[in-house]
Amino acid sequence: MIEGFILTRHWRDTAQGIALDFWVATGSGPLQLHIPAQKSVFFIRQIDQQHVTQLVSDGMGCDILPLALKNFHGELLSGVYSLQHRQQRDIIKQLDRAGIPYWEADIRPAERFLMERFITSDIAINAPIPDAPRITTHTLAASDYQPNLKVVSIDIETSMNAKNLYSIAVYSDQQSLVFMVSGGETLANNAPAEPKAAFADIDIRECATPKQCLQQFLQWLAQYDPDILIGWHVVQFDCWVLYQLCQRWGVPFSLGRGQQLPHWREEGANGQAASSAVADMGNSVFDGKRRYIQVPGRVVLDGIELLRIAFYQFDSFSLQHVARTLLGEGKLLAHDDRGQAITELFANDKVALARYNLQDCRLVWDIFAKTKLLDFAIERSRLTGLPMDKMGGSVASFEYAYLPRLHRKGYVAPNLGELESDVVSPGGYVMRSVPGLYQHVLVLDFKSLYPSIIRTFNIDPYAFWVSMHEHLDKDHVIPGFNGAVFSRERYILPDIIRDLWAEREKAKAVNNKPLSQAIKIIMNSFYGVLGSTGCRFFDPRVCSSITLRGHDIIQKSHTWIEEQGYQVIYGDTDSLFVWLGEDFALQKETNVLANKIGQTLAEGLNQWWSQQLKDEFDIASALEIEFETHYSRFLMPTIRGSDQGSKKRYAGVVVNGDNTELIFKGLETVRADWTALAKEFQQALYAMIFSDESYQDYVQRMVAQVLAGQKDEALIYSKRLRRPVAGYEKSNPPHVKAARKLESITGERLSRGDRIEYLITTHGPEPVQYRQSAIDYQHYIDKQLKPIADSILSFLDDSFDRLTQKQMPLL
Repeated sequence: MIEGFILTRHWRDTAQGIALDFWVATGSGPLQLHIPAQKSVFFIRQIDQQHVTQLVSDGMGCDILPLALKNFHGELLSGVYSLQHRQQRDIIKQLDRAGIPYWEADIRPAERFLMERFITSDIAINAPIPDAPRITTHTLAASDYQPNLKVVSIDIETSMNAKNLYSIAVYSDQQSLVFMVSGGETLANNAPAEPKAAFADIDIRECATPKQCLQQFLQWLAQYDPDILIGWHVVQFDCWVLYQLCQRWGVPFSLGRGQQLPHWREEGANGQAASSAVADMGNSVFDGKRRYIQVPGRVVLDGIELLRIAFYQFDSFSLQHVARTLLGEGKLLAHDDRGQAITELFANDKVALARYNLQDCRLVWDIFAKTKLLDFAIERSRLTGLPMDKMGGSVASFEYAYLPRLHRKGYVAPNLGELESDVVSPGGYVMRSVPGLYQHVLVLDFKSLYPSIIRTFNIDPYAFWVSMHEHLDKDHVIPGFNGAVFSRERYILPDIIRDLWAEREKAKAVNNKPLSQAIKIIMNSFYGVLGSTGCRFFDPRVCSSITLRGHDIIQKSHTWIEEQGYQVIYGDTDSLFVWLGEDFALQKETNVLANKIGQTLAEGLNQWWSQQLKDEFDIASALEIEFETHYSRFLMPTIRGSDQGSKKRYAGVVVNGDNTELIFKGLETVRADWTALAKEFQQALYAMIFSDESYQDYVQRMVAQVLAGQKDEALIYSKRLRRPVAGYEKSNPPHVKAARKLESITGERLSRGDRIEYLITTHGPEPVQYRQSAIDYQHYIDKQLKPIADSILSFLDDSFDRLTQKQMPLL
């Protein structure tokens, strides 16, 4: 018996059938698992079987067999089995021309093979350990294997246009080195007089030419043989640049195991996807296209993408910013014009360049270690069946879990768009807030509200179809909304969530944070999947039964809390903000008492819901409300330019023992499109007001410093391009104006994802590094300071204009 973890999956048509190949990490090393002679399958109605048999009789090589399966209309189905996937595609074309419906023709062979065996990533192979790193078998089963994967961090340094390769660094827990283009010179004579302590014993492999540098790196990679390659922007830049260089120099880009070539898929600037084997896809590195790479036997993981999937948030996802935030250290070159500095180091100090290159690799390695990103990626794959490098994929992970269970219930999945109706499913309930500056506000939060609703009310596509097709009576269904009802006894999704919930509790008990986080993200994605038109199970009657039930729960909870004598000042999807009232501040030990009230309200509301659901629906409640936060001071602002309360925007002070934390949600401090000036001003001003300190002098002093040019470094706006500059045809926002000016000055084309840093000047937005006009200080006072100040001063019968009127003549 061999146990392992699937790294990559591939399939291809052969004369004997579809061949599946899986590269697997095992305790004794990598193994290529070969499964021959598989068939492709999709489904048609049995009433169409004779017609389809006539259509495909001319050498299309398929078998059509009646099955005990139904579609969502309750019609019996047959399976169409093809020896090759291309035969299936030919048959599908015939059916399209004849107007004959079919189902599940878009499931890829490798995914079909694994999901129908309930295999995600861990497998057990009923075979002895082979002598060669390749085994042929048909016998696989799910397992519970925890892999120990071999990882290496990679990073390249190039000229600013990425046409000239300078060096390639690799960093791991076993070996670290830099492949450096030496040009024939001896690097020992190129070293600085006093080398830095970091990487003092750096291993530099001198390469006479860039081509040799690339070749030596690929040779080293084959010998070191890692399972995982990690990096920062590693697919879009490092791998793509190396591939382009391989194309130029006629070097096989043998990144995969067994010297196999990777497969590229690209998505154009217009969002259209295209697929290509390793072939010429253009010469420009910076063409605004998004690319994906599949490397046989290895997984390439980008730190930026994984952090986003794990719901980390940063003002900037640059390596410098993330490393500074998480590790307290950064790049060895931190100034703006790093591209030119790197070229200068390559010319004058290659050892320093090697240190810089290797430092970037180490920072990525340490970020992965600090956040346990690799553990998160492994657990996510083990839970969902998605490849580790599959970014996003909520719909795919849902289908991977749901389809095989649905088949065992006797149904096949609908096609995309088949279940749509005129019903409109609303979003989460958000009540209009009661704006004000408060003391002592509690937050009560429903734990995973939407998954809890699915569990409690059996909200599930299959449970809905059964109730509808079999006309179950009211004693056997639970009512939803918009005419939907759900079977009490027959369902799929509630059981999936129940199992995940139990696994998360186990993970939390043993402090397995990566697994706990992965489960939380997956569970919370289920409503989004069911409510997405990109999911084949999207039915507004089903997803509205989740959101409208959420509305009902929040509104009734609101009423119950106010019946206890407290005011609810805001509610948002799964949370309620409760003000304890003006008199509460007069109590002794307010923090202790507030926490006690919060716990009492949560316990009482949970008990009320348990009884309410038992009485009304005769069901057990899986709803669980928790006392989450006590804000000793709290601001609920108004909508700017209005007296109405805002939504999803607030700030407050939380006291935990001797620690005081100032929290901002949705306000300028946590928004990347506001300046450092705004964030500094908001944090300081709010802290003063929440602490009942005098703030007037601070506001006036900040204005004076801006006018005197003492805050110029904090006035920079920073925003990414969502498309190439030329793609902004109908809109021309400030950062695009600055980008146009930057392109006209440098002559370089900017692409989607490029970050633009600019200042507002007397002649409009200008890029920071090429500013030609005077800074428009009035803009920053009116658009950055004044809105922030007035959002809180209005509750103190004060205003920014009143405080700064003496300075106005200076403006």
